[in-house]
Amino acid sequence: MDQYCILGRIGEGAHGIVFKAKHVETGEIVALKKVALRRLEDGIPNQALREIKALQEIEDNQHVVQLKAVFPHGAGFVLAFEFMLSDLAEVVRHAQRPLAPAQVKSYLQMLLKGVAFCHANNIVHRDLKPANLLISASGQLKIADFGLARVFSPDGSRLYTHQVATRAVGCIMGELLNGSPLFPGENDIEQLCCVLRILGTPSPQVWPEITELPDYNKISFKEQAPVPLEEVLPDASPQALDLLGRFLLYPPRQRIAASQLLCLPTHPSCPFLSAQGDLPPRPTQGLLMSMNSMWTGLLRSHC
Repeated sequence: MDQYCILGRIGEGAHGIVFKAKHVETGEIVALKKVALRRLEDGIPNQALREIKALQEIEDNQHVVQLKAVFPHGAGFVLAFEFMLSDLAEVVRHAQRPLAPAQVKSYLQMLLKGVAFCHANNIVHRDLKPANLLISASGQLKIADFGLARVFSPDGSRLYTHQVATRAVGCIMGELLNGSPLFPGENDIEQLCCVLRILGTPSPQVWPEITELPDYNKISFKEQAPVPLEEVLPDASPQALDLLGRFLLYPPRQRIAASQLLCLPTHPSCPFLSAQGDLPPRPTQGLLMSMNSMWTGLLRSHC
């Protein structure tokens, strides 16, 4: 840690505290995640190991946060990442109104490129959400926090715990269009009710594989029809709603894949992701001013 000057605290995750720091010799600004080991004999937590392994596998991609170094520190270790100004949750939170279609499209394209690259390397993130999508000062989006990531088998032979849930790309797109989560549940049951309220109650006719789910017969919901997406998001364009509808499908195999969409940016079957007007978005001016002011003060007081 002697080679870094700590500038301030960014946040705290499940397995560590994240700081903004400057490399003393090079002046490079980085984010340091300090992970403390509760007991040395327990070794490095599995979640941290998974994050390191996943990022080492896919470190050379412009839409995945770069892991620069890993080194021991006291009774633990430190992960050094490239520093990013903010995250997508902050961008949405500071927006005066829902993001413009050009912004939604650009963020979505970058997210799809990052997801497609992870999947091409047999990595499934399993914790996608706006807070884990970091944004640079120039508006570049990068996927971060791979603590729940797993290597997956293309043949589907590997089993995974059902106690991990992630927002799909379609949910994130809906949140960008809406300015708030589409399915804002506080617990498992409330979350299911939010989904059923919009997408309707699934049936074996719509989703044949539903009967194979472990707890299928243990819970039942009142049958209800899906709500048209134009009623849920009245300000969204027909092109955006068309793409959102391809994401928000119950059968996983019927959802359009990131790799498919990246092959169709100018294809008439997906007009929302057309190349026209594809400009990299920038965080809102208010967010940039507040963040820059805060970090400038920290720089003056610490270094």
